[in-house]
Amino acid sequence: MPVSDAFWPRNVPRTMPTAATSVWHNLHDSAQRYPNKNALVFFGTKTTYAQLAYQVERLAAYLHQIGVRKGDRVIVLMQNCPQLIIAHYAILRANAVVVPVNPMNLAQELRHYIEDADARVALATGDLAPQLAKASDALVPEQQLKHLIVTQFTDAFDAQVQGDDAPPEVWQKWLCSEYPLPAIEGAQTHRFSDALACTATAPVHEVGADDLAVLPYTSGTTGLPKGCMHLHRSINFNATAATLWGYSTMESVTLAVVPMFHITGMVAVMHGSIYKAATQILMPRWDRELAGRLISKWKVTNWTNIPTMVIDLLASPNFASFDLTSLLYMGGGGAAMPQAVAQRLQDSYGLKYAEGYGLTETAAPTHNNPVDHPKQQCLGIPFIGVTSYIVDPETLEKLPPGEQGEIVVNGPQVFEGYWKHPQATASAFVDIDGMRFFRTGDLGRTDEDGYYFITDRLKRMINASGFKVWPAEVEALMFRHPAIQEACVIAAKDDYRGETVKAVVVLRQGHQDTTEEEILTWCRENMAVYKTPRIISFVDALPKSGSGKVMWRLLQEKEPT
Repeated sequence: MPVSDAFWPRNVPRTMPTAATSVWHNLHDSAQRYPNKNALVFFGTKTTYAQLAYQVERLAAYLHQIGVRKGDRVIVLMQNCPQLIIAHYAILRANAVVVPVNPMNLAQELRHYIEDADARVALATGDLAPQLAKASDALVPEQQLKHLIVTQFTDAFDAQVQGDDAPPEVWQKWLCSEYPLPAIEGAQTHRFSDALACTATAPVHEVGADDLAVLPYTSGTTGLPKGCMHLHRSINFNATAATLWGYSTMESVTLAVVPMFHITGMVAVMHGSIYKAATQILMPRWDRELAGRLISKWKVTNWTNIPTMVIDLLASPNFASFDLTSLLYMGGGGAAMPQAVAQRLQDSYGLKYAEGYGLTETAAPTHNNPVDHPKQQCLGIPFIGVTSYIVDPETLEKLPPGEQGEIVVNGPQVFEGYWKHPQATASAFVDIDGMRFFRTGDLGRTDEDGYYFITDRLKRMINASGFKVWPAEVEALMFRHPAIQEACVIAAKDDYRGETVKAVVVLRQGHQDTTEEEILTWCRENMAVYKTPRIISFVDALPKSGSGKVMWRLLQEKEPT
């Protein structure tokens, strides 16, 4: 049912047209309007919109010079830094497609992104480049990377910076080291600084709203991660909608700490900020002391985050010294904000935490809490342009308020489908009232005001501090361990992360002496840290159905809640 005007954000349209231009045009326009305005601040080093647009133009010319053409997929493997933003916009400027990859992934996992996306060019920071090189080397020659552009963090900031902008001491070696270019079979390596010195002419910008812009990967209940095909129009729609929803303007100052390889950080924070010509204060990782200092110094007004970040900041022994009074908007998703923390924010700062909901397939939000009328522990109401229902998962019949069913969504921000997976695409969509709806796989309900609440999952997924962990992917990696015969991955309760990863393991004959620590060590060496099981439980056999399928729900239900 439509949400009442009493709850809809004031002066925010319920629908809006999709942009006819590419995502790159947003940077071009902001740089034309506000050339001398700060676009980025990274450890005290400022980059204006004019400087950012110029660097994007130079890198786009270089990409074209080394063979990148319209529609080519180009990998970006970086933590939040100016070079990541330059890379994104340069790839789009060069008429190509961004493949954002989680920097926590290791070589074993990175192989899939190179191979599946048919990527021949990648950009990475020096600390991560060796993993990409190792991944590429493991592929057959026709699937390998041909070019790897490597940047040092210090290409974008002064390593001698002092005061509130200085990185934490424990980050000094990581950020300030000069990493050598890795050896990589059959490929050329390039320095990012050399690419920005390119004097060639950038190609004619040809792509528009209906061209592929971004191919972010998402895992699922089976198999390896799948690429989500997002056109320029779906990314542009939510970048614009997020700006309107949060009452943001060109005077907004955003703390950009949610990862930009993730759809929320990419669309709502990075692209949304550039669309409105706001200033982004960049953090490559979370650190509560640095965050507190940056909010205070740069008078941050907008902060999209993961609730665990807020919990951590409030727990800082130096919290009383931080000045949060500039904050006008705070919201996020990925995990529920504890009611007591949300209440403390409201009581102490007048901040109403606005939780939202969305998936990689939907360019982040399809639901969000109105800034003026948020409900706690709630997904919010359908976003601008979104039609959403709670339906019976079997019959697809729409259900009334209070009844649990699957959340389905239709809107301009919904992706086109899964890259190279037509069957998965077909099964992800259903027709309701002549409209194409995406099946989220999440179970929820609505209340009498039209607000949505999540109740359970149809899909098998673990939510660890907002990071989505898909058991099938972790199991597939664990089966490569020589001592593991079978593994079933489930969620275990965790007081800080909400949920964490537990693996129930059957050892191979002759490997019964293998220890939990040996398997944990192997996992840490072969998969991203957020996917790595924290708990290993050994059993003689896994429960199975008559057809031989592992009955993971039985194991899950035995876990304390």
